[in-house]
Amino acid sequence: MIDYEEFLARKATVAPSVGFDPTAPFPASIKPFQKAVATWACRKGRSAVFGGTGTGKTITEMSVARQIVEHTGGQVLLFAPLAVAEQIVEIEAPKFGFENEIAYAADEGKIKTPIAVTNYDRREKFDLSQFAGVILDESSIIKNEDGKTRKELTEGCASVPYLLCASATPAPNDWVELGQHTEFLGVMTAKEMLSMFFVHDGSVRANAEEDWRLKRHAEKDFWRWLASWAVMFRHPRDIGFEEEGYDLPPLRMIQKTVKIDYAPTGGFLFPLEASTLLERNAARRDSIDERVKAAAELVASAPEESWLLWCHLNSEADALTKAIPGAVNVQGSDSQEHKARNLLGFAKGKPRILVSKPKIAGHGMNFQNCNRMIFVGLSDSFEQLFQAVRRCWRFGQDREVFVYCISSELEGAVVANLQKKEAKYEKMAQGMMEHMRDICSENVRGAQRKISVYEPKVKMRLPEWL
Repeated sequence: MIDYEEFLARKATVAPSVGFDPTAPFPASIKPFQKAVATWACRKGRSAVFGGTGTGKTITEMSVARQIVEHTGGQVLLFAPLAVAEQIVEIEAPKFGFENEIAYAADEGKIKTPIAVTNYDRREKFDLSQFAGVILDESSIIKNEDGKTRKELTEGCASVPYLLCASATPAPNDWVELGQHTEFLGVMTAKEMLSMFFVHDGSVRANAEEDWRLKRHAEKDFWRWLASWAVMFRHPRDIGFEEEGYDLPPLRMIQKTVKIDYAPTGGFLFPLEASTLLERNAARRDSIDERVKAAAELVASAPEESWLLWCHLNSEADALTKAIPGAVNVQGSDSQEHKARNLLGFAKGKPRILVSKPKIAGHGMNFQNCNRMIFVGLSDSFEQLFQAVRRCWRFGQDREVFVYCISSELEGAVVANLQKKEAKYEKMAQGMMEHMRDICSENVRGAQRKISVYEPKVKMRLPEWL
């Protein structure tokens, strides 16, 4: 049996702080808002930082890791996607003065520094319960609630004292993703979150985020609860800091539609736009040659620039590398060494032209050296488009970014669908920031939220007429 105070604590709509005050020195180059976020994360103990791309999540992660090592005397394990782990060790750590504290480790027996960095696919090589802290870079990897990675990380980190998730601002109103984060952090299970704050609209897709609706009377409590374990911002000013250099340069999204040879069939003189998924896939396969030709012409128009070419089909990647001299393809079947070498190399200018898929290179990489990219094929996933664009269009980019989207005349439905999703995203993101701005700013700046607890001092007396 639990006592009454513990029962009330479980029902509280704020996550308790289980952390500590930081005592180790912060890196000299850390920005004031990054230091404030790192300090808040240390005091929370188990938390999430959902910051916009390029706002310095990596330096925040490394700073928190250093504080955990100082506080506990133990080790910290930082997980990151393929090539991002190497980017942290080879580029980010030396830049911020962590080169003697951080190193890559392929397995537990090869850890030689207080902070070890490894890839998500090597998680089975480590006993997570032995670490004082675990940090997830690009933590959206745990979004899939049925995923093996999410399950193993959540179970393996259950007894780890200090946890930190870091990712670009999650998809607004993606309740499932938020649920997986709060479950990983041990704040509340995803099912508890949904039952406490949401109502389901009755769809058979029981876990689809669009089918869950925030209870109107629970809205204030939900945002207050969310801000008790997560901080969200797309710009430093969202959490009360005015910082120069965090206004993005212009972004130009340019749609290029290619025509294809069409032989009248089915009684139709003109081609019809694809509407079903099967039709869209067929339209993409039938227009590969035309789309690749258009991409090659764009690359040739700026021969001194770096180009990032995104595709979704292996046949598209093969055709691009054949049609464009010097283009290097990074695909799923490549060795880990090949992927890491070329992804990191592209960030330094060699190779000059990179071909890859959003699911391979669309998360975590910093490609501000490039300001020209081409989507040679479009999928229906706005999330993939969003993440891929932000490899180049992110804070630290000082040039106008050009994004060319090439599709055939039969793919109009895909383009229109992405445009609708983008408009919905911007509306929801703005709403989320409006809800979270004041609370997050107050929390990060160190203000303590006070909760009035009623403690009766006078014995209640019933009226005589009762």
